Amino acid sequence: MGMGTSTFLIRWINFLTMLFAIAVIIFGVWMSTHHDDCRRSLTLPVLGLGAFIFAMFIVTNNGSGHSVAGLRYKEYELKDYSSWFRKELNNTENWKRLKSCLVKKHDCNNLSKKYKTLKQYKSAKLTPIEAGCCQPPSECGYPVVNATYYDLSFHPVSSNKDCKLYKNSQAVKCYNCDSCKAGVAQYMKTEWRIVATFNMVLFIVLSIVYFVGCCARRNAVRRRSKI
Repeated sequence: MGMGTSTFLIRWINFLTMLFAIAVIIFGVWMSTHHDDCRRSLTLPVLGLGAFIFAMFIVTNNGSGHSVAGLRYKEYELKDYSSWFRKELNNTENWKRLKSCLVKKHDCNNLSKKYKTLKQYKSAKLTPIEAGCCQPPSECGYPVVNATYYDLSFHPVSSNKDCKLYKNSQAVKCYNCDSCKAGVAQYMKTEWRIVATFNMVLFIVLSIVYFVGCCARRNAVRRRSKI
């Protein structure tokens, strides 16, 4: 699938999801207008779910990575993500906590073991965190020695501050780079979308079960009242 097709599909999925969130909110408002206890009892959960999905896709709408010539994996830039993401990731305490949880140093250190040659490395499909945290941005122009080592004697061709932050040291790498924060943002965005999708499916299933149960209870009450 080409990048243009992929971007087109992502935009449509985002658009349809936002429409679904709006529909859920409208559905919750509609249920609040009924005197039926079954419907009214679901009003707040439905409105809450609709608001959650809507907010989630507003926050995660931006940012999808950039293709780089000669590389299979994408690179990520923090500026592409929502202002909320940037604010949270640029907060020193937040970043320290997220980095300790999500950025595992052994993942970067194992890259040279997984990819023995430069050809294998450049054709690898790295995760957003591996692409952003384990190496300098390709725009720096550092010659690649292997998957975990770059020739830093080369003067970077870019003014990107990440070029100077990157070190070959296993303890440093690009863990404090904006590219690393962008990789974490992409990871979180993907995970949150999975959660939102799961919640949508769960909401639909539980709504069906709940309404069937309500109808069954109402019919049972009617039968008893006729006896």
